[in-house]
Amino acid sequence: MGAAGIPTSEGGEPPRGAVRPSGLLDELGMASVVLDAKGRIVLWSPQAEELFGYDAQEALGQYAAHLMIHEQHADLVVKLFADVMETGQSWAGAFPVRRKDGGTKLVEFRNMRLLDDHGDVYALGLCADQSTVRRLERNVALSTRMISQSPIGLAVLDTELRYVSVNPALELLNGVPAEEHVGRKIGEVLPCLDVAAFEAAAREVLRTGKPLVDQHTVGRTPADPDSDHAWSVSLYRLEDALGTVLGVAGSVLDVTEHHLATVEAETARRRLALVADASARIGTTLDLDRTARELADVAVPELADVAAVDLLEAVVQGRPSTLRPTEPAVMRPLAVEAAGAPDALGAADPPGQVARYAPERLVTECVRTGTPVLVAQVGPEDLVRIARSPEAAAVLARAGVHSYLAVPLIARGEVLGALDLKRVHHPEPFGEDDLLLARELAARAAVQIDNARWYQDARNTALTLQRSLLPSHPAVTGGLEVASRYQPAGATAEVGGDWFDVIPLGEGKTALVVGDVMGSGINAAATMGRLRTATNTLASLDLDPAKLLEHLDRLTEDLDHSIATCVYAVHDPSLGQCRIANAGHLPPVRLRPGRPPELLELPTGAPLGVGGVAFSTTTVDLAPGDRLVLYTDGLVETRQHPLDERLDALLDLLDTPDGPLEEICDLLLRTLHQPDNSDDVALLIARVQSPATA
Repeated sequence: MGAAGIPTSEGGEPPRGAVRPSGLLDELGMASVVLDAKGRIVLWSPQAEELFGYDAQEALGQYAAHLMIHEQHADLVVKLFADVMETGQSWAGAFPVRRKDGGTKLVEFRNMRLLDDHGDVYALGLCADQSTVRRLERNVALSTRMISQSPIGLAVLDTELRYVSVNPALELLNGVPAEEHVGRKIGEVLPCLDVAAFEAAAREVLRTGKPLVDQHTVGRTPADPDSDHAWSVSLYRLEDALGTVLGVAGSVLDVTEHHLATVEAETARRRLALVADASARIGTTLDLDRTARELADVAVPELADVAAVDLLEAVVQGRPSTLRPTEPAVMRPLAVEAAGAPDALGAADPPGQVARYAPERLVTECVRTGTPVLVAQVGPEDLVRIARSPEAAAVLARAGVHSYLAVPLIARGEVLGALDLKRVHHPEPFGEDDLLLARELAARAAVQIDNARWYQDARNTALTLQRSLLPSHPAVTGGLEVASRYQPAGATAEVGGDWFDVIPLGEGKTALVVGDVMGSGINAAATMGRLRTATNTLASLDLDPAKLLEHLDRLTEDLDHSIATCVYAVHDPSLGQCRIANAGHLPPVRLRPGRPPELLELPTGAPLGVGGVAFSTTTVDLAPGDRLVLYTDGLVETRQHPLDERLDALLDLLDTPDGPLEEICDLLLRTLHQPDNSDDVALLIARVQSPATA
């Protein structure tokens, strides 16, 4: 069976013999009348009955001219009849006939002479209502004109999807003459098109009769074999008046300009979305490595299949860097990302390791000149300048890298490094639009990377200052075993002004100090250093803790309106006591063997720098084996939990059998200090030794 259930013989040819009629003659209502040589009706078809109104019994044997023709036309008709019978030449024309009901109808006639095997002569008249004939003629003329002059390509395919006819517009669209279409299938005429989906759709139209409207397809034809075109294709099933499926008609409209405009608009929309996404995703922290990874993540896979972010090592170290033409670049790859290209990913420079990029490498050229490098079609000679080694170039070749783009990362007029992009699976090479997008991403990311770089440099400076100001104390002093920790804030915030101190005093006494300067950065660290120095000086005077805090309070008022909290405690082993004063700080924890940990109830006092507030000293007992834990708020405070809940967690952690102080310090930091905490932590734990141990 052929398409749409039409029977076919082998080879797809229609079968010989009787087939279902087309219905065109029925549409015309063609009547047949046969006259003998004298003009009498001898044969009368059913269509004649319908056209003229006389049944066969009424018509047979009658003179046709008398039965159907008005008297005024009788002579003319008789003469025309005689001419046909005498000459054998057919006659065609239209004249009015008389119907049985008395009405008149204009009828189209075609008369011809017939000869039987006895030599007798007859006249055959084929008759049709002229209005019906004219309607069909107009329809045919209109269809012919529309098909031949339409700017839309039109084609008729048979049930085997072979071309039956095409119009001139489709000849131009396909670049193939009409005669080379007829009898051939689409794939034979247009071998560069993927016709499988189209033929499947056409068969579905033949099967169901449901039209396919405005189906878009893209490809190339002999009319323009070097460029892609887009077409809007519509398919309709063709049937005759009796419903017999004849084939499928198709219209083809070249919509390349609209397609390109749509693609361009969609590309622009995606680019805007990518830029907006980059603005939200790049620079979420001031961590240099993370910012570089965010840039690589945004570039893949929308812009490239492989992306790498490389910075000049001098820039990472906070130094300016310029490269001479023959000088290699000392680079630090910070991030590399790939989508479905593991081989190409393996050929990238390993992140985190400082490497020397040869002067002939394209990425070196990019950072040296501060201008983009675009290789639309990568060849073997390009790969050796893209990859770090010949082996890596071979890996990139096997991976299928076919296009390359490197754009500089420039911030505040300084070249920081480069964004390195490769395409493997993406079919299109990098173009000017991709270059503009890559430069936009690089410009936005470079500012964030530069901010992270300067922040990291400032943080390292503050951290160095902070650590240099913190004490190094002996593990045992004045009858106390002491352990301490300083944990700087996470990478997303600056170093703060937390400090601790262990100060040996006369008569075996020891001063323990933990404080926190409000604010962050170098200023907070410098203020902390001045307060620590002042505390050491005042401690040597053996002042009462409350008096010492009063002096510190007045000093802090003069330090650019700085504010700090502080706990100052003096341990006297001879009395087994500890005198403590608090300036707005969290209370210390006392641990006594066999008892639960307790927060010492001390007058809170006001922070240092407020001024005019008195401080008080509280004396607590500390027997051998007792421990005192002093800490800053960075250990326990979070944004997600109430402070009381966090202090309870601290007490729970301390409610364990006595163990090494160093392990306790590590346990508290590991458990309580959140990775994203934006505050420093200072922690000091002292355990009273027995007189024999001391």
